[in-house]
Amino acid sequence: MIRFLKQYYKNFLLLGILDAVLLILGLVIKIVFKINIIIGDMAVQTLIFSIITLITLIVFFKGQTKEADSRTFYVLVAISLKFLLEMIFALFWFLVVKKCYNGAVLMFFVLYLSLTSFSIFIMLKTLKNKAL
Repeated sequence: MIRFLKQYYKNFLLLGILDAVLLILGLVIKIVFKINIIIGDMAVQTLIFSIITLITLIVFFKGQTKEADSRTFYVLVAISLKFLLEMIFALFWFLVVKKCYNGAVLMFFVLYLSLTSFSIFIMLKTLKNKAL
């Protein structure tokens, strides 16, 4: 497992850097545009989306080490798992916790789009070099 994680540490490090940039941009947007964003909510959303993206990438990269017949299955499982976990998080965040103010909804979609784009970019870059 350690060897597996060492192989893809660069992608996980990029995820951490992206999270830091998103948090800093959220603070700048809050200060400059005076949008009602609670810093704690923004940090929790970033953390949960990052964990979901990390799980997705681990499943995807684990599938790349398997034989060619099961790689497609792992890619589909990774994408489906990401979608399912994000739907559960959205339902929990907006219906159970009731964080429905404009700033929370804005940050939710910004984080969703940016981290989903990141994971798709990493998957496409990997599949470009190593086909299914």
